[in-house]
Amino acid sequence: MGEATKAESGASTSPAGAVPAPVPPDLLERRAPEQARLIDRAWAEGCGILPEPAREEGLEAARVLLGLNLDHESVAAVLLHPAVIGGTLDLEAVRRRFGESVGRLVEGASRMDAIREYRARAPETARGAELARLEGLRKLLLAMAEDLRAILIRLAEQVVLLRSLREAPGEERVAIARETLDIYAPLANRLGIWQLKWELEDLSFRYLEPERYQDIARRLDERRVDRERYIGDVVDRLRGALGAEGIVAEVSGRPKHIFSIWRKMQAKGLDFDQLFDVRAVRVLVDSVRDCYAALGVVHGLWQHIPKEFDDYIANPKGNHYQSLHTAVVGPGGRALEVQIRTHAMHRHAELGVAAHWQYKEGTRADAAFADKVAWVRQLLEPGGEGVGSADFLDRFRTEVFHDRVYALTPKGQVVDLPRGATPLDFAYAVHTDIGHRCRGAKVGGSIVPLTYELRNGDQVEVLTTRQGGPSRDWLNQGLGFLKTSRARAKVRQWFKQQDYDKCVAAGRDQLERELRRLGVSEVGLEKLAQRLKLGKTEDLCAAVGRGEVGPAQLAGALQEEVLPRVSPLERPLKPARATGGGDVTIEGVGNLMTHLARCCRPVPPDPITGYITHGRGVSIHRQDCSSALRLAAADPSRVIDVSWSTGSVSTYPVDVQIEAYDRQGLLRDVSQVLANEKLNVTSVNVFTDRDTSVAHMRLTVEVPDAGRLSQLLARLSQLHNVVDARRRR
Repeated sequence: MGEATKAESGASTSPAGAVPAPVPPDLLERRAPEQARLIDRAWAEGCGILPEPAREEGLEAARVLLGLNLDHESVAAVLLHPAVIGGTLDLEAVRRRFGESVGRLVEGASRMDAIREYRARAPETARGAELARLEGLRKLLLAMAEDLRAILIRLAEQVVLLRSLREAPGEERVAIARETLDIYAPLANRLGIWQLKWELEDLSFRYLEPERYQDIARRLDERRVDRERYIGDVVDRLRGALGAEGIVAEVSGRPKHIFSIWRKMQAKGLDFDQLFDVRAVRVLVDSVRDCYAALGVVHGLWQHIPKEFDDYIANPKGNHYQSLHTAVVGPGGRALEVQIRTHAMHRHAELGVAAHWQYKEGTRADAAFADKVAWVRQLLEPGGEGVGSADFLDRFRTEVFHDRVYALTPKGQVVDLPRGATPLDFAYAVHTDIGHRCRGAKVGGSIVPLTYELRNGDQVEVLTTRQGGPSRDWLNQGLGFLKTSRARAKVRQWFKQQDYDKCVAAGRDQLERELRRLGVSEVGLEKLAQRLKLGKTEDLCAAVGRGEVGPAQLAGALQEEVLPRVSPLERPLKPARATGGGDVTIEGVGNLMTHLARCCRPVPPDPITGYITHGRGVSIHRQDCSSALRLAAADPSRVIDVSWSTGSVSTYPVDVQIEAYDRQGLLRDVSQVLANEKLNVTSVNVFTDRDTSVAHMRLTVEVPDAGRLSQLLARLSQLHNVVDARRRR
């Protein structure tokens, strides 16, 4: 029986067929029956069948989540995760057996395991570059998680991993501790999960600096539980004194943990005996007046330590942080720091530009990223939405990091790009020269097109040539090569720096090719250049050659040249009547029926002419149509002046001709382009010459204007094996 089948039946997936250990009762306490059943099954198929050490670690991680009051799905996922990463259980079996939500959590936690590989792959760098790289990894970790609970699962597992490292080899302890301080502890800090943050930092510090850790621990001369009891007594006494004075306040506090003490000693060059905030409490009140009243109560209870008072309310810090800081000799003769601020000041300090994690970590502020983290932290605050609620999960997936994507270089460097960015955007973000020489890309080891949209966590390898430059097609936004304005600017700059004569020649070729592809002839290039404010034809060709004028601008200028806009004051007193559904205006003639000739299928902005038929109204031809010229020569009296109506929103049938070397899937790819462009196809004719293996396709496509036609032809030309795609005359 395969693993998936075993999971479906609920049987043990252990290779040895071991009987699961009984589920610990504390995992099921205060759970609804259906929630308890889900956790029980997860234990039986996850941790319950693992060997003793792995089972205990999974159980401890579940208990950490229980301490965070997470839901039953999170507990089930953390129990299943060790079996999945160990290969005992697969993700598809988890989804079928436990539902999509649990499966997504397990998958999210598993994806974040790759962070260790990315970080280990990165070379040694300067301190500034290292800080930027680590910041990128933290952003990637948050962005990779479609469900915030997956991050909390990963943090819980990291805490348990650190707890179990005492007997591990020294190098392994140091590597995991450094990873924790670089990645996971700052994330716990930003998310406001203090009970995990202090343990992650203290355990990491213990493995990285064992002698300094033990020295501070000895100098504290008391156990953590004793310090917490001391703070509890201080809080109770201060709360009572404030209440007696009629001050409504929230009083809270916790002793500083060992790593925080050491970091402050290092940052300020202080000895342990010079620290007055080893023990600290915080007072939150409603108004500034109450802040100073509370300060008086504190100084009335305990003796103030000279020179240890800062009024950041009257004199805010540069980041607008406001609070009163004072140090006193507390109960038992021990130094005690007291911070006093209003609720509004506290919200600003925790969630605004003065957020605690920004000035503590010393990283450069990223306003957009900080806003998103602040949004998450608000929901984690008491009284906020539960992280397991459906509405919260939907908002997290759609609102947090929805506009950014974080991809990685082969060396583990994180590249921050806008959502929808391509490997070519990635190449230019890494280095301009790499972008210029880019000719392909691999994502996860597999070749992808340069128009591939990157996803969070994608590892991108850029394939380059030794020499060469960008393609002008990259500037065609309709083709989707570049999504970032920065990369497009780099490409334009490259072409601008090339020789003027070469740009003129290349631009002339490209311009002629575009006009031929659109089936437009006898266009005055001088007028076209003037409309684009480029002076003369050579400047127009140079601008096209440098990529400053793209196909969409050309199509728009052509349409404006043929259909100039007329202001209301310039219109004739008796405006021409629009016929044929408002598509064509017939000059000086009453309301006549019109139809577009099938021989040439004109479309705006083609120059057109009208011919009065027998019984079918006016047929509309392109002016260069051979049939129209023949009819005009036979009977010139039937030829009338017509023009396209301005403001028309109709579509027009256009014949498109495609020539390509035949291959399997060619017609499917052409159909996919048409579907993506949302254009209607009214007829298709395909013929393949067996001698030359060249396929000839004739399509009739309905397009609204020349711009859309140009974009369609450009995309068709990019298909593999396509030799030519143009409008058929």
